[in-house]
Amino acid sequence: MSQREIFIDPITRIEGHLALRALVDTATRKPSDVWVFATMFRGFEVFLRGRPPEDAIHITSRICGVCGASHTNASMHAVDMAYGVAPEPLGVVLRNMAFAMTDALYDHPLILNMLGGPDYSELIVKKLTPSVWDDAQKTDAPHRDIHGFAKISDIMRALNPVSGKIWQLTMKYSRIAREAGVLIYGRHSHPSTVVPGGITTDLTNAEYLLIGYTYRLTKLTAWAKFLYAVWQDLVWFYEERHGYRDQGLTYRKHNMVSGGLFDDPEAYSSLDGSPEDFYKNIDQAASKREIKPGAFVNGELVTKSYKEINLSIMEHVERAFYEDWKGAMPIYTEKDPEGNPLLWGKYDVAYHPWNKTTIPKPTARDWNGKYNWAAHVRFVWKDGTITPFEVGPIARLTVTAYQPNNYGSGNGVLKVTLPRSGGADDLPASVVDEMDLEWRAPPYSTTLQRVLARAFNVVVDVASAWDNVLKAVELVKNGRVKTSRPWTAPSRITFGVGFTEAPRGTVRHWVVQEGGKIVNYQIHAPTTGNVSPKDKWGMSPFEQSVANTIVTEEVSPDQWEGLDFVRAIRSFDPCIACAVHLQVGENKIIKKMIVR
Repeated sequence: MSQREIFIDPITRIEGHLALRALVDTATRKPSDVWVFATMFRGFEVFLRGRPPEDAIHITSRICGVCGASHTNASMHAVDMAYGVAPEPLGVVLRNMAFAMTDALYDHPLILNMLGGPDYSELIVKKLTPSVWDDAQKTDAPHRDIHGFAKISDIMRALNPVSGKIWQLTMKYSRIAREAGVLIYGRHSHPSTVVPGGITTDLTNAEYLLIGYTYRLTKLTAWAKFLYAVWQDLVWFYEERHGYRDQGLTYRKHNMVSGGLFDDPEAYSSLDGSPEDFYKNIDQAASKREIKPGAFVNGELVTKSYKEINLSIMEHVERAFYEDWKGAMPIYTEKDPEGNPLLWGKYDVAYHPWNKTTIPKPTARDWNGKYNWAAHVRFVWKDGTITPFEVGPIARLTVTAYQPNNYGSGNGVLKVTLPRSGGADDLPASVVDEMDLEWRAPPYSTTLQRVLARAFNVVVDVASAWDNVLKAVELVKNGRVKTSRPWTAPSRITFGVGFTEAPRGTVRHWVVQEGGKIVNYQIHAPTTGNVSPKDKWGMSPFEQSVANTIVTEEVSPDQWEGLDFVRAIRSFDPCIACAVHLQVGENKIIKKMIVR
């Protein structure tokens, strides 16, 4: 077997520092072995200890300069629970409205069109797969009446960095989304108004806030229709005409988790009480989120429970640059607040995040040992099954699509009607009209289906923003303008767990507090698990997606640049800054490769 090593360090157009090593059979054009690894460390969990839990809401947003509000919101939920405090209904609605803009509607288009989009642009496609470019010039775009691009090649040209129309529009509409969110958060990307049990946004001029927000939402509604049509056509072109259907496949049977997103204002507000009652009733409130919590294990939707997901999350460091803490650090709890054993009694409770301690141990990279700054994140189910799992837009839409929700009956199909939207400006007039849009959960996750799910996620986030605007108007109209409730830190030890959905996938924060001081804190960003190292339970999603990718570059093997591999990786939108939580020391560049 002739073998080619492809080593890309760093992978560009992502957040943080990520590298890839693949050994590729030049005959089959498929990897025989893969390593995808984080090359940086940050110590957020370490320096949070001893601080007031409410500080974590603002400190953890600094993990990322893009989706800082995602960490703010996960921390907010964890601290709400640990304190036993929930906002008034309008506070819940404002939290939803702000997040829909600053992270979701700002970040998804940026990921689609400016980070991943260049991989499908004229500049790249013409250079590395010229036959695909030739076909794109001949192929009519099926949704040309919506997005206005006559040929697939016109879409590719519009994705060219800086000069392309879609690239330029993304700059404009991402700014519009940030403007809307900042009306509530005060700034982006680190919200200044979120507190335990509420939000401090000034509603003295509530009408001005709602009018300014809605004005921008009408423009983003047209933008969502345009984007989905563009990416539907690109996915169709590559899947149907160029054999890309199974490229970047993760698991033949779904292993996916969603934490859910966009709380119901009355249901979440009713959680106010003791920390124990908050935890007891969290499933009832979480089940009413617009994006649903749940988990697939080996193709089966095994749970829709927020609490059961919490019980099932395990983290270990066998092949990551950390010390194993078992036996060296305290066990804070063996059970959840209802008395259920962590990890179902199927695995050592030391490895549940409430008990996990971050102890970095940098060593030389060993391809057969420790090679990654991201730890192993695995799902432990009641029957003893332990598996890596995927998070991201495709996971949360699939989990939602297979249970009753605002957009479907649970049959695997999501249908959204976006209203008429004025002020399309430089978008085609066709996107002004009311439009019915649909997404069908695919049988498995692939490079292109992950991209398409992200495009439809923009549609769902716009619909959720409209739902919350209407709820806000109704609450203000009825004089229910309070947003927050006061909090008191319990003197006893209490526990909190906060799940939300960043554009990249599920964000999970765990806090152990006593007397208003953090005893322990753990953070799982979406990428923490997605990039985690391989172990006896399998490959994590990043490595699995590369292992199931075939090189399509139309050049000799010695000239391969890894286009298909980075397409697979970028379809997840890695955020290594979030995933590994600065190392000071001597830096050494092992190998410099051609990087695109």
